[in-house]
Amino acid sequence: MQAATVNGLRIHYELTGPAEGPALVLAHALGVDLRIWDRLLPLLPAGLRVLRYDLRGHGLSDAPEGEYWMGDLVADAAGLIEATGCGGGVFLGLSIGGMVAQGLAAERPDLLRGAIFCCTAARIGTEQVWRDRMALVREKGVEALADATLERWFSRAFRRDRAEELALWRNLLTRTPAAGYLGCCAALAETDLRLSTAGLRLPVLMAAGTEDGSTPPDLVRETAESMAQARFALIRGTGHMPPIERPEALAALVEGFLREERLL
Repeated sequence: MQAATVNGLRIHYELTGPAEGPALVLAHALGVDLRIWDRLLPLLPAGLRVLRYDLRGHGLSDAPEGEYWMGDLVADAAGLIEATGCGGGVFLGLSIGGMVAQGLAAERPDLLRGAIFCCTAARIGTEQVWRDRMALVREKGVEALADATLERWFSRAFRRDRAEELALWRNLLTRTPAAGYLGCCAALAETDLRLSTAGLRLPVLMAAGTEDGSTPPDLVRETAESMAQARFALIRGTGHMPPIERPEALAALVEGFLREERLL
């Protein structure tokens, strides 16, 4: 169990792989933690230095009260990368983690050689959507939105055939600190990265799940098409959480991208 003090907060992370290996940084979605990458890790190419961490307000990281800004989350990522010596690699972010990746690529291009934006977009939802969700959580807790969230996250087949595992992911979601969930919702409410993301010039892979109810494929594709050096890929038979539902497919995309861009 490892932690670093970044921007005055304790950020929990796990760092594996050879110190001299090329870095791959993993940032998770809203309402989960670094465990969403458990099945992906053993499928990745050998020799990578993999840094995965809990976003502020999630997992074992500190969960300060009040609204967060996307700039806070980007600064957390930059500070952790610097603290662990994982600069010059690739950042793979999922959902809100993908927005962190976009912000980091725009603000700190010195830290990255490439990026993978998974099941995300430059703008997700509207401010009103996120403010309404925050009001519900303040009134009734994260539990009140759990079932609807799981329907957006996972394909119908996953929900039907892997019910016991689904219940565990539900537990993880509902145990997310309310302060952290609300703080990150506030960050999503105010974030529109369409201009800065369109200006990115580093190699980018954008991946979408065909059954994603949170960031549908057309939304992901729209962001991909705004960039000069982005490629787009579909992961079939998965919802918003490819590292959980289809880790082998996501791993193949990651390896292909790294090799094609000579980032391994």
